[in-house]
Amino acid sequence: MSSATLAPRPAVAADDDLRDRILALRDGLSHGLIGADRLVERLLIGLLTGGHLLIEGAPGLAKTRAVKRLADGLDGSFARVQCTPDLMPADLTGTTVWRQDAGTFEFMPGPLFHSLILVDEVNRAPPKVQSALLESMAEGQITVAGHTHPLPDPFMVVATQNPIEHAGTFPLPEAQLDRFLLHVVVEMPDEASERRILDLVEGELNHHAEAMPVKLRLDEVRAAREAALATYVSPALKDYLVRLVAGTRTDAVAPDLRAAIEHPASPRGTLALMVAGKARAYLHGRDHVVPEDVAELAADALSHRIGLTWRAAAEGRTARGLIRDLVQRVRAL
Repeated sequence: MSSATLAPRPAVAADDDLRDRILALRDGLSHGLIGADRLVERLLIGLLTGGHLLIEGAPGLAKTRAVKRLADGLDGSFARVQCTPDLMPADLTGTTVWRQDAGTFEFMPGPLFHSLILVDEVNRAPPKVQSALLESMAEGQITVAGHTHPLPDPFMVVATQNPIEHAGTFPLPEAQLDRFLLHVVVEMPDEASERRILDLVEGELNHHAEAMPVKLRLDEVRAAREAALATYVSPALKDYLVRLVAGTRTDAVAPDLRAAIEHPASPRGTLALMVAGKARAYLHGRDHVVPEDVAELAADALSHRIGLTWRAAAEGRTARGLIRDLVQRVRAL
C-alpha cells in the first residue's frame, strides 16, 4: 500500500481524539452538576460556536458553579464579574492610567480581556455597563479612550440573571438579548436529583472536589470549533429552519401564534439556530444536523429574540411556550 493512501489517517485520528477530549469535558461537567445535562450541553454548544449564553434561574441552581467548572476544564484565563447598580463600564473594560515615571498613559485591561467571562446577575448592571458589554460580545473588541483593543480568541461570555427579583435591576434591552446565542432557563431539580446533590456536596465538604478529567488548550478549542461548524446541513433542513423562523413573521404556518408576536425573530435567529444545531450534532457524534437538533434548541435560540403582544402577555403566554407550539406546527422535512 502506498504512503499516499495512509497520509489522511493521522488527521482523522486527531479529529477523533479531539472529539473524545470534548466529550471528556462534557462528562466532567456532568459529574459535578447533578441533573444539569441540558445546561452542560448548552455550555459546550456555546464553546464550540463562539457564542455567548444567558442563563436564567433561581438562586442556588448551580449557574455560577457550572461556569466555574467549565473554566476548570479549559487552559485559558477566566474572570468573574459580580454586577451591581454602581458598576462602571471601566470596571469591565479597563481604563488608562497615568504613569508619572514614564510620562505616558498606559492602558490597564479589565476582566473582559479573558477567554471565559462569567457576568453574574447581568440585569443588575446599569445601561452603560450593558452597552460596554454589547460591543465586546458583538465585535470581539473594546474601545477605551478612542483606542480599540482586540479580545482573546476564543472569547465567551456567560451571563446569569435571577428571575425572581426586580428591585434594583435593569432589564436587558432587545439588542443586548439578541447577542446571546442561547437563553437557557434552569429549572428546579426533581427529588431524585436533589438527593444526589446532597451526596455530592457532602462528599466535597469532606474531601476536595473531583478535578476535571481534561484541560483543553485554546488551540484545541479553536480546532473543535472548526470541526463542529463544518457539520453538514442539508438544503431540506435549511428550508425547515427558514420556515420555522418565518413562522414568527408571517401567517402562513400558524396565524394564531403569529398574532401573539409583536416583534418577530430576525435572520440572526435563523443563523443562531443553525450553528447551535451543528454543535449539537457534533457532540452527538453525527456529521450532519437532523430535525431533532433544531427542535431541541429552538426555544433556547429563538424565545429571547421575539416579543409578545401585551394581550398575549396578559393572558399568561410565554415566548418559550409559543416557540414550542410553533415547532409542533412546522413540518420538519
